[in-house]
Amino acid sequence: MAGLIQHAPLVVGVAGGTGAGKTTVARAIIEAVGPERVAVLPEDAYYREYSHLSDAERARINWDHPDAIETALLLEHARELLAGRPVARPVYDFAAYARAAATVRIEPRPVLLIEGILIYVDARLRSLCDVKVFVDTDADLRFIRRLERDVRERGRGVESVVAQYLATVRPMHLAFVEPTKRYADIILPEGGQNQVAIELLRSALLHALRAGEAETNSTASEG
Repeated sequence: MAGLIQHAPLVVGVAGGTGAGKTTVARAIIEAVGPERVAVLPEDAYYREYSHLSDAERARINWDHPDAIETALLLEHARELLAGRPVARPVYDFAAYARAAATVRIEPRPVLLIEGILIYVDARLRSLCDVKVFVDTDADLRFIRRLERDVRERGRGVESVVAQYLATVRPMHLAFVEPTKRYADIILPEGGQNQVAIELLRSALLHALRAGEAETNSTASEG
């Protein structure tokens, strides 16, 4: 698979608050570039391992603080992919508050997509991104989306989702996520609902990817 990469991978970051529509935007990027050309590292696969704690202790962890993410491992995997080497990406079991035993093999591709709410907090991770996207959506819509997702996909109760949102999600968004908007190259209002902005982003990424391929081909010809 490493043979697919003819030039330095284009690294695209997609950040924004919980429920902002990051997954929709990431999916649009993947569809535009082609799934076979994109390696994806979702930040929420890199939550720290807390399987040694009791269920009650895990439930009290502030999952929206940067310390909950094993950023060093995410950085290591990103750098390995940029060097043309595959990685074993962790899988997180949100219902159990712990990593699953299985991992997912991620092959290096022409585009590396890193997605998550806190990816611009760490300067080292920011510096890897060639294009930094911030998905900006109103807080009420983000809360509704998170509530629906956590109840449907993560086995949470409505009361626990609301309590977590008020105790940690909202304050951590204001303290850590919202301030990173200033690092973005592109801000997408309304996330996946903003089709005009998504089309512009698609065009810009395809242009950058083709430019990189053309430069590599030109250099190869000169050699």
